[in-house]
Amino acid sequence: MALTNVRRLHANNMAAFRQSPLAEISGSLGDLGTLLPLMIALAVNNSISLSTTLVFSGLFNILTGVVFGIPLPAIAAVAISRKFTIDETVSAGFTVAGVVLIFSLTGLLRWFTHVIPTPVVKGIQVGAGLSLVISAGTSLLQPLGWIMPSAFDNRLWALFAFLFLLLTLKTSRIPYALVVFVLGLVFSLITAGSGHLPAFKIWHPRIYIPAWNAFVTGALDAGLGQIPLTTLNSIIAVSYLSSDLLPHLPAPSVTAMGISVAMMNLVGGWFGAMPVCHGSGGLAAQYRFGARSGASIIFLGLLKIVLGLLFGETLVGLLRQYPKSLLGIMVLAAGLELAKVGESLNYGARDLWEAAGPDAEQGDGQGLKVQRRISDEERKERWTVMFMTVGFLLAFKNDAVGFLAGMLCHATYRAPEIGTLWKSRSFSGRNREEEDGLLDG
Repeated sequence: MALTNVRRLHANNMAAFRQSPLAEISGSLGDLGTLLPLMIALAVNNSISLSTTLVFSGLFNILTGVVFGIPLPAIAAVAISRKFTIDETVSAGFTVAGVVLIFSLTGLLRWFTHVIPTPVVKGIQVGAGLSLVISAGTSLLQPLGWIMPSAFDNRLWALFAFLFLLLTLKTSRIPYALVVFVLGLVFSLITAGSGHLPAFKIWHPRIYIPAWNAFVTGALDAGLGQIPLTTLNSIIAVSYLSSDLLPHLPAPSVTAMGISVAMMNLVGGWFGAMPVCHGSGGLAAQYRFGARSGASIIFLGLLKIVLGLLFGETLVGLLRQYPKSLLGIMVLAAGLELAKVGESLNYGARDLWEAAGPDAEQGDGQGLKVQRRISDEERKERWTVMFMTVGFLLAFKNDAVGFLAGMLCHATYRAPEIGTLWKSRSFSGRNREEEDGLLDG
């Protein structure tokens, strides 16, 4: 069954790449706006090995493209608010991977998807999208001047990238991300100077075994705080998002996603690779810029492996020169694409589909389903729960806080129903006891 599914996805990958090669290549670069700033920051702080990160994340890209058949990226999953050593960084990755693996193998991830209401999941997605928009504005675009800091990186180039983005809203023929990436690369080469240009350097892998103190620091200061984000935004939300964006392809299960995240970090971490996970923002970005199959990230994976094997750490100087004006608009576009999924909350969401009837079974075994109609009151409640999640997520800059706020809001709305159900069960129980007493008498 698994082999048949891989063959089907492979056929779809090949067909999509043959039909729109530029769109798939452009889509593969869509997540650079999120990936490059994180990877550069960690590499400059000596918190990761850039060459190893490129090689292993490239390998993970290829494997996920083959196994899942969707543009599923691998992005940083560790906080960079402080400078961690490589041992501490990989320890954070090991911690997240271990917990996620336990969740996956015990079935807790599947249980989470059943008990977490769709409005909360949508809230996590919309909140993550708006967080990207805010990040693009505050850290990348806002510090720019109209002609500063250089002739190749300023608000004028951001305005150009934005207007170019608007021109591509209704057409996928123009490979926006590919054009912007190449333009930014040219600007980087011009401004880097001879002292910061990449040089030929063969990858020499090294094994890292964290000391106990480093493991404790990485696990407590970065790993534990990352678990809610990884579970909610990088596993559950991605599974939901893939079914929304690519309904013609089988959505990866949360168990498969969890095992994938765990294996990526448990393998790459020993060599100093950056902790990674599957981000819903990255999936939205790659879809926004043209990716429609796993072929996009297979291409990206091959490119990363070549760069990591042949250039590695010498790329840091060049990447640091990449224009923030162009990166900022790409991040903004990715965030808006992810936030748009909130539109389907009250029409098209997966929890609103129900079986049309017992005789409606189809050949695929899933049965004919119809959209359940909801009242104005339920529609308002669902919007309130979603925006409660979004609001607290943005206010505290923490997915876990947003999740808890959304769940409490949902529980508040469901409290009368739970109370009524409890009373009815208690009443039925008393009736049975009275009947048993009469019979005994």
